[in-house]
Amino acid sequence: MCGICGEIYWDGQLASETRLKPMLAALEKRGPDDGGSWVQDHVGLGHRRLSIIDLTDGGHQPMRDQALSLVFNGCIYNYQQLKAELEEFGHEFTSHSDTEVILKAYRQWGMECVNRFEGMFAFAIWDDDTHQLLLARDRMGIKPLYYSPVEGGVRFASNPQALLTADDVDTSIDPIGLHHQLTLHAVIPAPHTILKGVRKLEPGHWMIVNPDGQIYKKRYWFLEAKRPDPSEKSTPQTQQAWIDAIHESLKEAVHKRLTASDVPVGVLLSGGLDSSLIVGLLHEAGVENIKTFSIGFEDAPEEKGSEFEYSDKVVERFNTDHKQYLISNSDVLPRLHEAVDAMAEPMVGQDAIAFYLLSEQVAQDVKVVMSGQGADEVFGGYFWYAKMAQAAEGIDLKDHHAVLDAFRPYYFDRSHQEWLEVINPEYHVEDVTSDYIGHRLTEPGADTFLDQVLRLDVTTLVVDDPVKRVDNMTMAWGLEARVPFLDHKLVELTMSAPSELKLIDDGKFILKQIARGLLPDEVIDRPKVAFPMPALKYVRGEFFEFMKKILTSPQAKARGIFNELALQRLLDNPEAPESFTAIQGSKLWHAALLEFWLQKHVDKTL
Repeated sequence: MCGICGEIYWDGQLASETRLKPMLAALEKRGPDDGGSWVQDHVGLGHRRLSIIDLTDGGHQPMRDQALSLVFNGCIYNYQQLKAELEEFGHEFTSHSDTEVILKAYRQWGMECVNRFEGMFAFAIWDDDTHQLLLARDRMGIKPLYYSPVEGGVRFASNPQALLTADDVDTSIDPIGLHHQLTLHAVIPAPHTILKGVRKLEPGHWMIVNPDGQIYKKRYWFLEAKRPDPSEKSTPQTQQAWIDAIHESLKEAVHKRLTASDVPVGVLLSGGLDSSLIVGLLHEAGVENIKTFSIGFEDAPEEKGSEFEYSDKVVERFNTDHKQYLISNSDVLPRLHEAVDAMAEPMVGQDAIAFYLLSEQVAQDVKVVMSGQGADEVFGGYFWYAKMAQAAEGIDLKDHHAVLDAFRPYYFDRSHQEWLEVINPEYHVEDVTSDYIGHRLTEPGADTFLDQVLRLDVTTLVVDDPVKRVDNMTMAWGLEARVPFLDHKLVELTMSAPSELKLIDDGKFILKQIARGLLPDEVIDRPKVAFPMPALKYVRGEFFEFMKKILTSPQAKARGIFNELALQRLLDNPEAPESFTAIQGSKLWHAALLEFWLQKHVDKTL
């Protein structure tokens, strides 16, 4: 829902509608229904609206309430309960929107109000009384919030495209971001991005910009992955009790995302366990005529291009109002340009274009959809988790190096030494990725190695891979995606469950047990596969020629990120075993996508 932007200065400069206007234009696809701006002296706020809750003008933003001004992106799922509570304190409301609830909650509780919000959000509040700009991002990082320190001030926006409309943002490569980009399959943990002049607020944090320009951040949520006290009455005592408790929490998460909307809500149905289970839980809750949407591609000689055989079984089981889209493989590469246009940061997941093309169709029918992102990370669905857990047997969980050694071989795209060989010396840094991951894994509050890994995935890696990908690709068409598997209460409960439960039956045992009897067995027991994208999976033919052209272009050579000899080895042997990462990503594609994104968003030559 929506796109936000703004600016604040402390050196005497005035905020400007002239600067806000192009920023808002860059956000228009996120919020095609309405727009507005507000400027007062040295501070300005802008908003593009996707109308989901309170479809009247009462939800218009920026929203003013006496000394407070707000722009907000997202949805507060418990806004009605909070509204009732605030009314008991004497607050009066003039709209039915969750936006106004944020304003009143801030007036009542200050920035501690974020602890009361259930949902996905990024917002900015200007407080006339304190002369402070206050920004916040939801616990799971579902909604993005970027900012750029500029001469005498700071600008912020829902995507870097809006920040890059000005010519005073430093667009040089951040070497730390580059190390993460090519080591963690395009995950650059906040606050870094690939550009020195663009930063992003960490999930579960709020930030204050003071009148003198000082910036203060606070982490308001920390995820623990520890077993609860077994003597507590509320603690599940058996395997089945854990499954039942998580089942109830998941049902609540789905229900919240259904009811907090004044427009119909659909489901992106891939045919996998996660999205199919959302449909099953909606049916279980009595929802009729569930709108579901699936996409598939032409088959390739090596594999099928769709999962329709599984999604069709779910449609038949629950009699959903279903639409299915089959895309020709010849149509995929030409649309890749558009998908990269929509990327806030360079993302290598090849299913990004699938979500982009699916969202284009779905947005013609609904404004809100639920999606299954996060289930693999929360419930242990990836094949490498078991390998990591086995490698970590007997290690000291506080030993930074031992923990990292159990994680790195099954996840990192390349070693630090290989990174140094691939990247030209002007961009070289220390092994910042290993330092970061080692620190995050060994933070207190995790009982087992698997707890450490899943917590890292859920709070960091999922944020800047599947979650960001879905947000970008859906919002490119004015479509809001809601992700019930990342409900923070569900995540907290699941992280407290015995870690060994998650790896039974090749992973996601808890979800499989919840689904048993509700979904067709063929959907539950099918092997996990990546989203089929034959046209972009095989590094050959037209796709290979496209990557080669990008990486050997004058712009790429002038930028000089990659060592030419190392790059040539990749071009000469793109399908050799050493040309793929530990989780089977193409190193050539990783390099090409990065350069392609830079040419589009920084050079603006494509």
